[in-house]
Amino acid sequence: MAATCMDLIEPKGAAKVYIVVLNWNGWEDTLACLESILRSDYPTFRVIVCDNASTDGSPERIKAWAAGKLESLSAPAGIERRYSPIAKPIACLEITRVEAQTAAHSLPDVQLTLLHTGGNLGYAGGNNMGLRYALARGDADYCWVLNNDLVIAPDALSRVVERMAEQPEAGLCGSVLLDYHAPDRIQALGGAIYNPWLGTHRAIGAGTSAGGKIDREAVERRMSYVIGAAMFVSRRWLDEIGLLCEDYFLYFEEIDWAIRSRGRFALAFAPRSRVYHKGGASTGRPSQSPAADYLALRNRLRFTRNRIPWALPTVWLGFLLVLANRLRRGQLDRIIPILAIMLGRTPNNRPFTSSKQSAGRWHERQT
Repeated sequence: MAATCMDLIEPKGAAKVYIVVLNWNGWEDTLACLESILRSDYPTFRVIVCDNASTDGSPERIKAWAAGKLESLSAPAGIERRYSPIAKPIACLEITRVEAQTAAHSLPDVQLTLLHTGGNLGYAGGNNMGLRYALARGDADYCWVLNNDLVIAPDALSRVVERMAEQPEAGLCGSVLLDYHAPDRIQALGGAIYNPWLGTHRAIGAGTSAGGKIDREAVERRMSYVIGAAMFVSRRWLDEIGLLCEDYFLYFEEIDWAIRSRGRFALAFAPRSRVYHKGGASTGRPSQSPAADYLALRNRLRFTRNRIPWALPTVWLGFLLVLANRLRRGQLDRIIPILAIMLGRTPNNRPFTSSKQSAGRWHERQT
């Protein structure tokens, strides 16, 4: 455990937010994300970077950046190039999974915590480590789960806190996700629409212009869930609904979270909270990776079976269309894994198994 101690001067009465950023072999994106978070105009927040056992030297680079020995790297045209790098050193506490679980109350209160999760726990498992730590600290009012390939506007956090204060019955809130490489194009307005009969989903507002007028109430009426790239969650939600379900490893965690809350919490959307996403929207199709394809399809059935079993017959029949689509594309290596999903079996396929690492990297950039 190591920390650089600094005094934190904050106004009384402001809701305290813990921002959870999951990193797995993506330190360059993570540093750009941290630079943008620490430029926030909101006064009371802490950042927890959960490292899922990276093998690219991410923890060392994150610590070096916090100490002022390494600058954030980004493309010359990147959104973050509009701003000067934040002042360093930054107070940084490095802790293990055991310390996070057993000593949260006694650890120093610093701006940035680097939490080693101890393994590649997937999306839910890695983020849950940060959420558990925030809850154990005892002073969290909200948590904000952010993908590491996001860059946020300076007022994005203030705007989402403001929206949640306006709608106290809401437990989750989404922001406007803009395409980092084409900032005038929307990836999603807060969330997505889920079709339970087919197990498919579609991001609200995807591909539309960012300059148009946004009808917040219409978005909230249509939203089935908040997209996992940027999920702002209340302490009350975490206490009553619980953490993300870790059964999936990748995909369907945010849909599962939302459906578990039905009838108890509303979903909100903050149209003035804007974040820039380098990857595709979380509802994008995992056509780039056989392993990602497998996990997304497996979890489609798993989620349906667990949460909406009445739709299982139509979702299962929809896999016949999936098979036909993969055959049309000539993706013959995906046929056996898909048949295994339909039959409830685990595929024995060496090329597929060896591609799970690429699935993890792909998921980190897509969601």
